[in-house]
Amino acid sequence: MTEVAILGVGLIGGSLALSLKKNKDVHITGFDVIEDNLRMALSLGVLDRGTSQLAEAVAEADFIFLCAPVGKLQELISFLRYTPLKPGAVITDTGSTKVEVMELSHGFAERGVHFIGGHPMAGSHKSGVEASHDRLFENAYFVLTPAEGTPEEVVAGMKTLLAPTNAKVVVMDAQKHDEVVGAISHFPHIIAASLVNLVANCEDEQSWYRKLAAGGFRDITRIASSNPRMWRDILLSNRPVMKQLAQDWRTVLDSMIELIEKADGSGIEQFFASAREYRDGLPEKQKGAIAAYFELYLDIPDEPGVIGKVTTLLGEHTINLTNVRILETREDILGVLRLSFRSQEDVERAIALLQERGYTVYQRE
Repeated sequence: MTEVAILGVGLIGGSLALSLKKNKDVHITGFDVIEDNLRMALSLGVLDRGTSQLAEAVAEADFIFLCAPVGKLQELISFLRYTPLKPGAVITDTGSTKVEVMELSHGFAERGVHFIGGHPMAGSHKSGVEASHDRLFENAYFVLTPAEGTPEEVVAGMKTLLAPTNAKVVVMDAQKHDEVVGAISHFPHIIAASLVNLVANCEDEQSWYRKLAAGGFRDITRIASSNPRMWRDILLSNRPVMKQLAQDWRTVLDSMIELIEKADGSGIEQFFASAREYRDGLPEKQKGAIAAYFELYLDIPDEPGVIGKVTTLLGEHTINLTNVRILETREDILGVLRLSFRSQEDVERAIALLQERGYTVYQRE
């Protein structure tokens, strides 16, 4: 049996466990300081064994996954540095920054232990082990950043272990990883939060900003609702990249200010045209660093029971509906009911079914 220790039994750790357990030769031991998480994971069949004793969890592990928030990784790595580990064991993590983690990994090689940084670029808008599922990483990029000198066969062994996740496993330099993910994930969270704070500071006595900021504004700033403490830790962990991106962003804004001051219509149009061209060329159904919303919008008549009819129809066809929201503001949104699903496959099945039953369905591009 291949012994795997999952340190931190939440959405990511639980989903990893479920994926890896597709290989019947893998045995999963979970560690968590919250006993309720362990009990829930065991009751759901996520783990084969659970313990709140860290040393016990890793004692016989061939692979150790650190599935804790970025701010907790230093504490876990420091503990493992002085904990007996199996010779040849491989330690990896699931954090979204890699340079800082790889700097912390120095010293394990001298003990015959390998460290391979990891970042599964998939997530969910739900949290907790109860939201875990074995397809979370399917078709998502799973980045590995091996420590310098890590034997090729060790990296190959990690790729083999991760095969049941059906993720696209790639090997990257830690610095390049942080630069790319900083631009496509970390910095957008700054922009979204900045835009929301800007509008909040403009609020007037009649609350017009709040009233009219529904619809598209709420959608384009949805990531501003992310966990503040988590993003504090991520930004502090990726400080050099964040500082450079902020300076580059300032340059872009200064350029736009100049175009507006000069009333340069063609320049402004080109600014939006180049952005549209690049954005429209991005993959549509590929999982990325920011969790995608699998949603559709539905026009329904304003009459009693119609929402129940829709949800019952989807349930009868085993289409997993995760959220329903009635939209009060319709500017920039076609449809009055927003339905959220777990996967793109569920969205496509729902569209086909609802259209077959005569409903008008829309999707955002």
